[in-house]
Amino acid sequence: MRRILLGMSQEKLGEALGLTFQQVQKYEKGTNRIGASRLQQISRTLNVPPAFFFDGAPLLDDTVSENGVVLAAAEPSSSSFVLDFIATSEGLHLNKAFARIQDPKVRKRIIDLVTSLASDDISSVQGRELQEAKKS
Repeated sequence: MRRILLGMSQEKLGEALGLTFQQVQKYEKGTNRIGASRLQQISRTLNVPPAFFFDGAPLLDDTVSENGVVLAAAEPSSSSFVLDFIATSEGLHLNKAFARIQDPKVRKRIIDLVTSLASDDISSVQGRELQEAKKS
């Protein structure tokens, strides 16, 4: 997401890191793990702190056994689905375009429109489910 926000191609990031763009693709898709030193190098190249890459990560629960071993992880935060959406190309394009709108009234109307469309979509899905249940 940060690379795209900067308008940097995978090839350019790879060149800055001494990698091929295929390796950058594997890192971005999660196919390959990123070591701590490489993560530091990426964070410097993208001008963000290493902690940037952990925003929205699940937090550890306070459930710890007697020997100090963590027994469970907490549920992901409710904002993690937002971060997942913004990380998509659609979410990124929508976010960038919305941010360019200067008029607060227009921004509010867009939010109302999207909320209305989402509500209509949920209502139609619930209506179909209700009809299916009646048929059963």
